[in-house]
Amino acid sequence: LSWALRPGLPPDTAAALLASGPDGKMLWLDVTHRPEQAPRVQLMGRYLLPPCKHRWHTCATFLPQEGLLVCGDRRGSLLLFPCSSSSGWAAESTSIVNGVTDPVVELESSNELEPSCLLHKEALPLESPLSVLFGLHGKTGVTSVTINKGYIYSTGRDGVYRQLRLRDQQLEVLQKHRPCKGLQWIEELHFTSDGDLLVLGFHADNFVVWSSRTGENIHCIPCGGGHRSWSYCSSPLAEVFAFVKSGDVMLYHREAKPCEQQVLLPSLHGREITCVRRLGAVEVPGRATFNVFVTGSEDTTACVLVLSENSRAAVPLARLSDHISSVRTLAFAIGPGDEGIGDEGLSALLFSAGGRAQIECYRLLCTGDTVSESAVACQVIHVASHRLDKHWEQKKNRHKLVKMDPETRYMSLSVVRGTSTKQLPTPWKFLAAACSDGSVRIFGLLEAAQKLVLVAESFHHQRCVLKVESFLHTGAGGERRHLLCSGATDGSIAFWDITGPIMEAADALHQAEGEMQPLALDAPLVTIMAHSCGVNSLHIHETAEAQYLVASGSDDGSIHVCLLEVALGRGEAGAGTFLQLLERVSRPCAHAAHVTGIRLLQPDLLLSASVDQRLTLWNRCPGELVPLSTTFFHVPDLAELDCWEVVEAGGELRYYCVLCGQGLEMM
Repeated sequence: LSWALRPGLPPDTAAALLASGPDGKMLWLDVTHRPEQAPRVQLMGRYLLPPCKHRWHTCATFLPQEGLLVCGDRRGSLLLFPCSSSSGWAAESTSIVNGVTDPVVELESSNELEPSCLLHKEALPLESPLSVLFGLHGKTGVTSVTINKGYIYSTGRDGVYRQLRLRDQQLEVLQKHRPCKGLQWIEELHFTSDGDLLVLGFHADNFVVWSSRTGENIHCIPCGGGHRSWSYCSSPLAEVFAFVKSGDVMLYHREAKPCEQQVLLPSLHGREITCVRRLGAVEVPGRATFNVFVTGSEDTTACVLVLSENSRAAVPLARLSDHISSVRTLAFAIGPGDEGIGDEGLSALLFSAGGRAQIECYRLLCTGDTVSESAVACQVIHVASHRLDKHWEQKKNRHKLVKMDPETRYMSLSVVRGTSTKQLPTPWKFLAAACSDGSVRIFGLLEAAQKLVLVAESFHHQRCVLKVESFLHTGAGGERRHLLCSGATDGSIAFWDITGPIMEAADALHQAEGEMQPLALDAPLVTIMAHSCGVNSLHIHETAEAQYLVASGSDDGSIHVCLLEVALGRGEAGAGTFLQLLERVSRPCAHAAHVTGIRLLQPDLLLSASVDQRLTLWNRCPGELVPLSTTFFHVPDLAELDCWEVVEAGGELRYYCVLCGQGLEMM
């Protein structure tokens, strides 16, 4: 049995009662109560739950505008049923025809029952679900379903709560959230009037109320655990938690007190920031332009935030918590086919990757919102995910086996541009990854089918690959070549032509409907020894026709810049691609520590950043790099640098950069 608020009826006099019975049949009963009168019960609908071992519902809520019912079951599934109120009137009229004068159950003073509408319940059709998300919350069940601002939220005993939306009468998962480590038993969500989201659940034998705004526990009450009846109620004046323990009813009461703690500067992450990328700028009518960034951290989360020059404050918009280990790298896909900046706002595909060989993909849509404090609203849709050891996790008795592959980390990501063309007519997008196990891997993403597939790999480097960058070359005749640059811990930089493997993978994925065995990448076109140790930063800038500048920074504090020319072989498409090294410039000891950020702003202008907390601008001259200026920044343990250019109103060109490490700084 479970209760649900009945849309369109006053909550103090009417409610919906949902009852699960044998063979997975669930009844929807409307219960109304008036002062000094017996409750009236009317049968409104019958539903059939999908077959499973524990075939009963656990929670339900109505979608009033759509005329639909969402419920969760003991198997962890979310179900969507039609709930038109006309079905209830049909039951009433059918019951009258069959000789029952009133399809209600009334309690008289003599405690005798009138003829029940349940006697003729077979007259109502048995509705099957319109949409089923089977086992969404695992085998431990769904604990609650809530509606807020048009979105559906579900909780379960798997330690996560999910945000969903309704599209064409189908449930679609947008994203999932993990409130905090250890809170495996989530019971309910409470949306407060001041915009906070409270997560109610049990951690070990304690009842916990966790605030998503502050990221900390508001209450932690020892009660013995979640296997008990309980109830929680909060108001601006007081908070009350009641529960049953050892046959006794216990009451916890706390009056509201003014908070003595003042947060001087809220944190973006719980640990150091490992990567940052600028998504773009959103213009808000009547307000300033806001820059939208995404950061990744060692605390296993990625954060979408806005940074305004006027307010000098970073305001988080959304937090992504699908990773089970640290987030080491980020990449965007913005361009044709990825709406980019349009009337609807800023749209992009976000890839995040890091420890445990895990890649997550999201669709981000940022729009101006004049009502909210951040002035920008961000909608996040989880698209796909991939883990190399997923097959290992599904093996039985894996504790008896030896895991041969080490725990792989993705160190860097780069989106392969220009794959949706006449030459390669496919909706697949491709992603290159640098891996700690010495491999360079290529992945394919089909957003419509939510598939992320490993399509090619190579272990050429034989050591940890730290950085990877892809670039697109277009020949004089319009021929395109997808080229890749990778840097490893031995200081070598390899250049690959991945056009052939991508085209083969696109054909194989189309024929095999998204499943294939990984291809082997061809040997690199050219490999150069740029540094004496690891390549910590890498950037490619296109100059004149068929020429590319490649800048890199290393652990030894050196900077290396080389000029390459691309030539295409005659004949068939696979006839060959040739790279010629035209010029090399090296600057040893450019910094006093690791060079972890480098950007080619112009062919003769280079920006580098290091753990020594110096941001240096260099002039690239024939045969040397000449320092122009040095600025000290305040972020310790610099991890990454990102840059962009802005043309001011007077035509002046300005360059902005954002730095991350133990903090975040924009210059």
